Amino acid sequence: MSRFSPLDASAPATLYHDGHCPFCRVEVNWLSRHQHQDRIRLVDIQSDAFNATHDRGEFDAMMGLLHVKDSQGNWYIGMEASRALYAVLGYRRLVWLSCLPGLKGALNWGYRWFARRRVRLGQWWEKRSNGSS
Repeated sequence: MSRFSPLDASAPATLYHDGHCPFCRVEVNWLSRHQHQDRIRLVDIQSDAFNATHDRGEFDAMMGLLHVKDSQGNWYIGMEASRALYAVLGYRRLVWLSCLPGLKGALNWGYRWFARRRVRLGQWWEKRSNGSS
């Protein structure tokens, strides 16, 4: 797999997201209003209708890292999923830049750091947001 493989992602791509995550909900809200929303399909893995074993594998794995599946059946996981999603939406130059040596490693590290802490950070963020209303 080349360092630029997310640029090969083809639409429509399916984004598997955690509907209970406050950060995910903000992103999904933005994606649902995006001018190219027809290029993506949004699947809430917290939905009762979702079956992880049918769609990918283990629910816990999907909760731990973002997953995107493109129209060719290619899976992108973690920061690669974000890159593939944004490539499909038309942000190819930004994705290309994010694949450059050094920057790619830093972004991958930042994503893993955030992914491990997103639940706790999300709870803190919601509490803070609700308290300042």
